[in-house]
Amino acid sequence: MDARDDIWTIVEVANYLRLNPQTVYRLTQQGQLPGFKVGRHWRFKREHISKWMEEQIKKQPSSAEKP
Repeated sequence: MDARDDIWTIVEVANYLRLNPQTVYRLTQQGQLPGFKVGRHWRFKREHISKWMEEQIKKQPSSAEKP
């Protein structure tokens, strides 16, 4: 695996999460999605996005808890 595969752009994160790139940008600007800037461009570590996604899943109530 190429080391560049570990760093994603907004479009790559949007494709992975099946979100609009503007939504990824907004979540990142608000500090809700982990990312960092390189110059004017946002970049994301794949492992941080995967961890963030797992945390979001854990925040959801399980189907057994739903009324």
